[in-house]
Amino acid sequence: MTKENANRQNTPRTQSRTSGVSNALDRVRQAALRNRKERFSALFHYMTVERLRGAFLQIKRGAAPGIDGVTWEQYERELEANLRELHARLHRGAYRAKPSRRAFIPKTDGRQRPLGIAALEDKIVQRAVTEVLNAVYEVDFAAFSYGFRPGRSAHEALDALAVGIRFKKISWIFDADVRDFFGSINHEWMIRFLEHRIADRRMLRLIRKWLKAGVIENGEWTAADEGSPQGASISPLLANVYLHYALDQWVQWWRRNVARGDVIIVRWADDFVVGFQYEADAKRFGEQLRGRFRKFSLELHPDKTRLIRFGRFARRDAGRFDGRRKPESFNFLGFTHYCGATRTGTFRICRITMKRRFTAKLLGVKVELRKRMHQSLADQGRWLRAVVRGYLAYHAIPGNWEAIGGFRTQVARYWYRTLRRRSQKTRLTWEHMAKIVQNWFPPARILHPWPEQRMERMVAIIRGKSRMR
Repeated sequence: MTKENANRQNTPRTQSRTSGVSNALDRVRQAALRNRKERFSALFHYMTVERLRGAFLQIKRGAAPGIDGVTWEQYERELEANLRELHARLHRGAYRAKPSRRAFIPKTDGRQRPLGIAALEDKIVQRAVTEVLNAVYEVDFAAFSYGFRPGRSAHEALDALAVGIRFKKISWIFDADVRDFFGSINHEWMIRFLEHRIADRRMLRLIRKWLKAGVIENGEWTAADEGSPQGASISPLLANVYLHYALDQWVQWWRRNVARGDVIIVRWADDFVVGFQYEADAKRFGEQLRGRFRKFSLELHPDKTRLIRFGRFARRDAGRFDGRRKPESFNFLGFTHYCGATRTGTFRICRITMKRRFTAKLLGVKVELRKRMHQSLADQGRWLRAVVRGYLAYHAIPGNWEAIGGFRTQVARYWYRTLRRRSQKTRLTWEHMAKIVQNWFPPARILHPWPEQRMERMVAIIRGKSRMR
């Protein structure tokens, strides 16, 4: 997967893109691939007007503005002049990073997640810098790192974890949670990590500006001595770089030199799961990881980090280790993973949508439907179809059919109640509603089969094509 990603084009497909822009970073990728220790001292000249334009077109039109209040539509009115002026400021060193605007979004557990909303020009430059640096770091990043990387998806991470548990000798799961990761990033360590590969002073200066820009909340500016604003375009890449050196490289060394049995790991940004064959390895890993993280100003959350019995023998041994009637489960990327069995009694890993997220999503749909009560049926149908399709696109995995079918059914019920509340003389019956739902909602079916099933389908397709020839 790493080799495949290294060959992918990072530049977005836009009408304004030229062939020169699409291939401009190929030499950087090839140089990074040839020499894993080479430091790149001339990257800033890749910050072209064309790359800035591509970065601008990646930003959502309705994205919330930063502290300057400039929206996507306002900037587009004089796009070419704005981009040329921004390009000139960048290359003469006159560009200044603006503080992020603090906003909060609710989490499924009732708490609020702080976000830093950058100014529009900061978003543009950050996306362009991310594109350039990806040409270097996509070569370096570990194969078990999936989060916020081009060409990689959450479903690939879920598949990698499931396949590792099924086909490796995994009996223990270390479910890790890093406490306030984005707020704990040490700026000096961040720059030192970047300097392993980046020697371009202007690139490093840009990143320092964003790290030090601070945030504005309720009209008051707060300095940022540590951390990276969660929500900034550059933050996912910086998080991956930080954990590449603080965690990934150390895990690879630990697995080769310390572990006695099989070890698997899958990481999505700061959320990662490690599987072990032996309990002794798992306990030793947890102790040494805590010491490793302290060195880099990180900490495992004491209440959310657990070591649990999990795997093909967990059901047999349930109660032997902690008195439980059945093995514990763990959550990863929105799904609860638990130990199941086939009809023949063979172990299988089961994954269902987390109850907390399922309930929170339905509540959001219910609240929004009340706001849209007096819209036309067609407008409501288009919105709900997009909601259901988006939910299925992520959650329709093997073993989760009841959850996706239940979500579709419950949304239909909310819609039915909303339509009936619009008039006391309504004649809408559930039989008629079922026809409306069938017309507007996509069917609930599994969209992401197991990797071996996808491979079987690909083989069948290839064989079919060869026969046609």
